[in-house]
Amino acid sequence: MTTKLTLRTYAGYAAGDMANNLAFSMQGMFLLIYYTNVVGLDPAGVAVVLLVVRIIGAFSDLVAGRMVDLTETRWGRFRPYLVFASPPLLLMSVATFTVPAFGGNQTWQYLYAATTLSLLGMLYSAVTIPYGSLATVMTKDPVERARLGVWRMLGPVVTMLGLAVIVSPQITRYATDPAALQSFLTRVTLVFAVVGFLLYWFCFTSTHEAERRPARAVTILQTFHTLTRNRPLAILCVSDLVFLTGLFGVHGAMAYYATYVLGDSATMVWMIVAMNGASLATMPVIPRLVGRFGKKSTYYVGAVGIVVFGTAVFFVPPTLAAVIPVFFLFGLFQSISLSLAFAFQADTVEYGEWRTGRRTEGATYAVYSFFRKISQATAGAVVGYALALGGFSATLTAQPESAVVAIRAVVGLGPAVFALLGAAIFLAYPLTDVRYRRMVEEVRERHVVRESESTLEMPPG
Repeated sequence: MTTKLTLRTYAGYAAGDMANNLAFSMQGMFLLIYYTNVVGLDPAGVAVVLLVVRIIGAFSDLVAGRMVDLTETRWGRFRPYLVFASPPLLLMSVATFTVPAFGGNQTWQYLYAATTLSLLGMLYSAVTIPYGSLATVMTKDPVERARLGVWRMLGPVVTMLGLAVIVSPQITRYATDPAALQSFLTRVTLVFAVVGFLLYWFCFTSTHEAERRPARAVTILQTFHTLTRNRPLAILCVSDLVFLTGLFGVHGAMAYYATYVLGDSATMVWMIVAMNGASLATMPVIPRLVGRFGKKSTYYVGAVGIVVFGTAVFFVPPTLAAVIPVFFLFGLFQSISLSLAFAFQADTVEYGEWRTGRRTEGATYAVYSFFRKISQATAGAVVGYALALGGFSATLTAQPESAVVAIRAVVGLGPAVFALLGAAIFLAYPLTDVRYRRMVEEVRERHVVRESESTLEMPPG
């Protein structure tokens, strides 16, 4: 199945991740600063909530993976979730950014935050596990998959830019009026819910499951076995857990960086423009690099760039003119590594079938997504504890130098260190493009033999 995908299919798949990120990037970029600056919660307390809730929520990915592998409808196994599970997800995003005052009772506010964030995570799994698994049945061509991964990166790039333009200036605008900022966030997340559903609908109507297989019952235990019997998947998961912790930390701390290092939350727009503009610039180039050098070598180019320019972010003078070029270069290399991560994950599905004879797209993506959720949980805790250790206080107009250094470290040194460690782990990843093609051909030959045997065993009509 080396299906060549159309421009409409690429655009539709990208639209799906744009919708995903109206929930995911919104809470990744602004949830922490919302909890500290609007609701008034303590950074250390928020760090505990984010860590515990997101780790528990990661297990919902495994349940969603099993659910997907049991699904069989006239619309396919994966696409129906984009339409039927997305409305609750988008509405829960509204609830997450609408924490009631509870008469100033912070215990109830922490409980509300933990509950809504937990439900958001479960619903996010119910949509994104099928969405991510969809790529594995659209095409098996490695270059097409790389292109699909690049187009998927367009989703968060465009969405993060839109969120930065719409939301970040309001943080400074309503710095002394949390109630007004709360009202704005409730209204804007309602608008995002409507836009998000339209994007999911476009994704549903423009994508196609080229490979149809009957649903198979996969237990939670078998889902874990997917990891233990799939060495490339295990290495990819552990590597990404470490690698993405630093990058998720950047997203979580960027609003703080703009507000307290550069002095104006509106400058976050220019930081996002620089990073995401770089991502857009690299998108046409990545498939060519993959075709020339292979996915793994191209991935390492991105990792090295993150280490170099992440370190530069920490040391660069805190002026917009100095910061923007460095963030552009950082985004350039970040997009290279991130866009290939999903292509690697899709390849591990083929390895799993080659190794075990069972094809479990949902379980494989669920395991991978589980580790990504753990990295997000770790990143949120790292940012929260760094702020607490630095002495950050939302009630202060000017933060102590220790808090400013902590913010700069999370945004700069954090991704550099975690990328270095994650890339070192990925050295053990065994699949090359040549080995992958050989493996896919062997699986195809097995299917041909199996179908021939089934035909011979059929009684004469």
